[in-house]
Amino acid sequence: MENDPNAAELLAIHQEDMSLTRQKFFEFMSGWLGGPQLFVEKYGHPRLRARHLHVAIDDTMVTQWLYCMQRALKQTLPERQHQELIWSNIQPLAWHMKNQDSGSSDSQSRG
Repeated sequence: MENDPNAAELLAIHQEDMSLTRQKFFEFMSGWLGGPQLFVEKYGHPRLRARHLHVAIDDTMVTQWLYCMQRALKQTLPERQHQELIWSNIQPLAWHMKNQDSGSSDSQSRG
């Protein structure tokens, strides 16, 4: 997302240093995919919506996040069946994160 203009609004809501974001995402995905519960062990239950309430997440944000996720799956998973399995399960999760109607997001953090 850092070098893709199709994810500009999504990138804008993140801190300049993405190290912690990448680490937390790795830890979350590890447990979400059935591996070690690294995120839960460190931070407790993910409570994804609650943890993201400070960010205005509308259709644009969800679409851009899914766009990035789909690219990442294609780049990192050689087996198409694995890509499709994760993709089919991550889409509902991404849409569940939406907390604003379309057009309500100004791509800025609310807190």
